[in-house]
Amino acid sequence: MVIHDADLEYHPRDLLKMVDVFLAEDADAVFGSRFMAGGYKRALFFRHTLGNKLLTFLCDLVCDLNLTDMETCYKMVRADLLKSIPLESATFDVEPELAIKLAKRGSRIFEVPINYSGRTYKEGKKIDWKDGVRALGAVLRYAASDRIYVEDESGGEILERLNRAPRFTQWMADVILPYVGDRVLEIGAGRGNMSVHLMPRSVYWATDVNTHYLDYLATLRATRPYMHVARTNAMDPETFPAGQTFDTVVCLNVVEHIEDDRGALQNIRDVLVEGGRAIILVPCGPGLYGSLDEVLGHFRRYTKEQLMSVASQAGFHVQEVLEFNRPGVAGWWLNACVLRRRTFGLGQIRMLNLLTPIFRRMDSWFPLPPLSIIAILEKPGSPGPELQSEPPHPSAAL
Repeated sequence: MVIHDADLEYHPRDLLKMVDVFLAEDADAVFGSRFMAGGYKRALFFRHTLGNKLLTFLCDLVCDLNLTDMETCYKMVRADLLKSIPLESATFDVEPELAIKLAKRGSRIFEVPINYSGRTYKEGKKIDWKDGVRALGAVLRYAASDRIYVEDESGGEILERLNRAPRFTQWMADVILPYVGDRVLEIGAGRGNMSVHLMPRSVYWATDVNTHYLDYLATLRATRPYMHVARTNAMDPETFPAGQTFDTVVCLNVVEHIEDDRGALQNIRDVLVEGGRAIILVPCGPGLYGSLDEVLGHFRRYTKEQLMSVASQAGFHVQEVLEFNRPGVAGWWLNACVLRRRTFGLGQIRMLNLLTPIFRRMDSWFPLPPLSIIAILEKPGSPGPELQSEPPHPSAAL
């Protein structure tokens, strides 16, 4: 999809070189820059140039990009990607909104030089200083916003907000790392926030059912030759990587989304070698089931006994059940059960990220039940020589 003005200040033939970049570089978006060398432009409006450079600078600062022309009309974006971004602007502030949201989605953005035959106000130009003020407000507004996914049945917009707490993700990764082997299948990898903490491995399959997440995961493969990306549904064994077996399956915050949880665990068991492990994290405490569970599509919250029972029915030996994040119970109960909120406040997530180091230290003795439980499950049989308890040293991938 490409935006195009009707007044021919921009030249349609430049679209062809933008298409070439998509084909050559597997781009997600290509911007046509009026300020890169290689094109011509009519000399007009020094004050507009200053305003453009200021807005582009602020947008680059927010996005950590090096765009030369954020306000360009020519923004060519993959159709499925653009449709998955909730656009809220109705005027020229769509330019910073789109640039910032593409950057927050981790999109591969390129620029190419284009030609520009600007118009004077006598010739019909409409943009004025008010549009610059709106664009400035848009930069500030969308810098603070994390509404970058169209709402879906999997609660992707809530999960994206939780990604604003990287210290929490690191905590979870540190808990499960001692149990992760060398041939790993991750089910429900999302945008790979956990995956990057568990790699490198000899083989690592990062899978999900959400195509937008799969697109992002694919961008992580460029520097990780051991990484594979696929669409895998835990309830459909035909979607599991063909001909592959694993010593570890990582499945975090997935099983509670599946009505037939025993069937999903059986499918996971079937792709493990004998003695292989499944690391299953689920929400704990049926009494905490509330509005956030409904939005996220949770069928249930588990007790430790319920999870152990369904794991045993699926043919696993329960090696260990870990309790995780007791301090988080109070916040979840307030938001989901008392206030009946449908999402987390951005301030709450930032506070969670700030307090995570404290939560880690107090988790084992905090006087509340855990918010999540992590089951370490073993497929009966003798472990193969490839199964290891400790993660490989990073130099092993070099």
